[in-house]
Amino acid sequence: MKLNDEQQMLQDSVARLMADKGPVSHLRQLRDEHHDKGYDEPLWQAMVEAGLTGILVPEEHGGIGFGLVGAGLVAREIGRNLSVTPFLSTAVLGAAALSAGGSDEQKAKWLPAIAEGTAIIALAVDDGAKHRPERLQARVEGGTLSGEKRLVLDGHVADLLLVAAGEGDQAALYLVDPKADGVTVERTVMADSRNAARIRFDGVPAEAMADGAAALAAALRAGRAVLAAELSGLALEAFERTLGYLKERKQFGRLIGTFQALQHRAAQLSGEVAMSEALAMQALDACDRGADDADQQVLAAKAKAARVALLAGQEAVQMHGGIGMTDEFDIGFFLKRARAGGETLGDANYCADRFAALRGY
Repeated sequence: MKLNDEQQMLQDSVARLMADKGPVSHLRQLRDEHHDKGYDEPLWQAMVEAGLTGILVPEEHGGIGFGLVGAGLVAREIGRNLSVTPFLSTAVLGAAALSAGGSDEQKAKWLPAIAEGTAIIALAVDDGAKHRPERLQARVEGGTLSGEKRLVLDGHVADLLLVAAGEGDQAALYLVDPKADGVTVERTVMADSRNAARIRFDGVPAEAMADGAAALAAALRAGRAVLAAELSGLALEAFERTLGYLKERKQFGRLIGTFQALQHRAAQLSGEVAMSEALAMQALDACDRGADDADQQVLAAKAKAARVALLAGQEAVQMHGGIGMTDEFDIGFFLKRARAGGETLGDANYCADRFAALRGY
């Protein structure tokens, strides 16, 4: 799809913001300092001031309501710079869930807080090591929640938890106070040096949403689509950094970019990156338009983006040679994020399987 003028202006401004205030060096610093919150607070504040935290929040609740294409453009630049913020957990997953299924009171309380950057929201879906939202083990009985959740993005700093659980035959999201009695939060660090949490619930009060099932579906759809855009941006940046290296590095008296084998690999990767970007933007647009096959397009885009980002990361490390394997060189961070981001909300195999099921296979 072709960006309109407003979308192009958004992409250009976010690209400048992320390059200036959220470069890869900040990720390295946060990792090495073992930062207590685990995200780039000055960058997050800059995003608040730019209105990016309210990109999916309706205008009546203090946001800018720019839609998922806008959120994807922000995520694309986050992916290019490996910027560390609660954008996905809060501005995408939290805002999408509350907008789709929250009661009027819940929306009035939490959506303005998301837009203003005064609340961090965490979506707790996965009961085990793999993403399987159709087989939830956490249960709500009599208004209380019991169970365990893993890989809860930004869960250790969350002001509100949106917990996926079953009640009878219905799977839905519930609002849970992370400071309530019976909630145990254990901070964990993923392979990409970003934060997640393991959270246990033992008879914790769970506040129902007006439509918790719709909230869960909306959050997963938005999260996968925006992740596809982030991973596509990551793949593009890894490819461009590698292409630049091929044009500079000499071996046996020749630029390695003149070696035919490397040219073929770079050409193949270029095509894969372009396809991943196109599928991601198409899926985001389908969601904004309310297309009948939006869920299918999102799953296809996430599956493709996960595979391409991993390929781009692997090729980048390999074509950089020995230096690509060192921690002192930034290219390895892209591979680690590709691995973790690709697994989040369903890996390539899961998304491809769900796509096939929706297509009737």
